[in-house]
Amino acid sequence: MGNDGVAAVEKALSLLDCFRPGVESLTLAALAQASGMHKTTVYRLMNSLERMGYVVRSDAGSYSLGHRVLYLGKLYEQSFHLSAIVEPVLHSLAASTKESASYYVIDNTQRLCLFRAEPSEGLRETRLAGTSLPLDDTAISQVLRYWGLGQPIYERPPSLPIFTSGARDVHTAAFATPVFGAADKFMAALTLSGPASRLNAAQETGELVGPQLKAASELSRKLGASLAFCERMFVFD
Repeated sequence: MGNDGVAAVEKALSLLDCFRPGVESLTLAALAQASGMHKTTVYRLMNSLERMGYVVRSDAGSYSLGHRVLYLGKLYEQSFHLSAIVEPVLHSLAASTKESASYYVIDNTQRLCLFRAEPSEGLRETRLAGTSLPLDDTAISQVLRYWGLGQPIYERPPSLPIFTSGARDVHTAAFATPVFGAADKFMAALTLSGPASRLNAAQETGELVGPQLKAASELSRKLGASLAFCERMFVFD
């Protein structure tokens, strides 16, 4: 079967994506401008969404999200298990690259390895999930500091993935890429790490760039980041 989808459904759902924190109420004109659709199309789609309870229309004519969105959000919360989303992506990435794949978050002033997947063969840098390390100058820490803490360590957003070799240990190196979630909010650093000799060579050939960016995009989408945001952030062949 194909995966073409239904244009009207996609357009209606894209209108729901126009609502964001701080933009909880939108007029017809604002929705048309944000979505790039004609006002007549927006009006018809919003009428359908209103009938189904996904939006409500005020007496002044502006729209806001309806109770069905809350219901689906609560249902999602009940079924959401972070490990069930993150770990399959890590295992797939580790298997395809034959390097260690990790998911790091900020824990006070430390970086915490929340999830980890090791390749099944070859020399690797072994670390247990749950390990905490300082926020240093490694690629992992740079991602966490720049996107997570807002530290101005770059004048402009850097190319992804970020790579460092020997920053913490002369024998190890790592690639790191930010991962985003709902409302395109930063969540974690997705990393590939291993022996410096092997990853230095991979940095020159660029062979790990595509797999890592693809995994970061997939994971971000599964965690709630918007498609348009992911397409801007993660560019891969």
